[in-house]
Amino acid sequence: MEAFISPDLLLRWLHVLFGVTWIGLLYYFNFIQTEYFKEAEPAAKADAVKKLAPRALWWFRWGAMFTFLTGLGLLHFTMTRGLNGYIIIGALMGTLMFLNVWLIIWPNQKIVCGIKPGDASKAAPKAGLASRTNTLFSAPMLIGMLGSFHGTGAAGAVAVSKTGIDISLGLWICIGLIALIQLNALFGKTGPMTTVKGVVHCSIALAVAMVALMQFV
Repeated sequence: MEAFISPDLLLRWLHVLFGVTWIGLLYYFNFIQTEYFKEAEPAAKADAVKKLAPRALWWFRWGAMFTFLTGLGLLHFTMTRGLNGYIIIGALMGTLMFLNVWLIIWPNQKIVCGIKPGDASKAAPKAGLASRTNTLFSAPMLIGMLGSFHGTGAAGAVAVSKTGIDISLGLWICIGLIALIQLNALFGKTGPMTTVKGVVHCSIALAVAMVALMQFV
């Protein structure tokens, strides 16, 4: 008797469901809450930081956790059909975004929200930079998710042989760009990502650039 729903489809559905929760809240924090805090009265901001932000951060971080875990499960099924460049960049950016949430954003937001003692004036910029970086990664990461299932592009394929994995030049450049952006998340500044318009434009530009790079062998 066949299963009511295949494990592949179930994982894909859960992955998207948890991803919508996670990325939806990421956009809420970056496009709405942060901009509101710039204009809010001190009392209103303090109340939101104490009561609203921790609730949103709970859904945010666990959405990230279960998006990551279901993504790992999906890799089991996608790898049986063969790797491609989109799977690699999607998985790489998704993993870095997950780590940014749990290792940078949440630890520093606990200080900002008063859950944990610390210097909020130093913690807030660290959390903000990692959050902006995740927003930057979000559009190209989504291309990776869709490309892994709906098509690969000319040089998106990754050849696997007895001698190892043959990765295209375009894919190597994409991986290098991702690494540089992540290093900036750890040690750099927001730069053009400081404004909402800036981070949106950068995210779309990065997605277009990566799709173009994937066409080069």
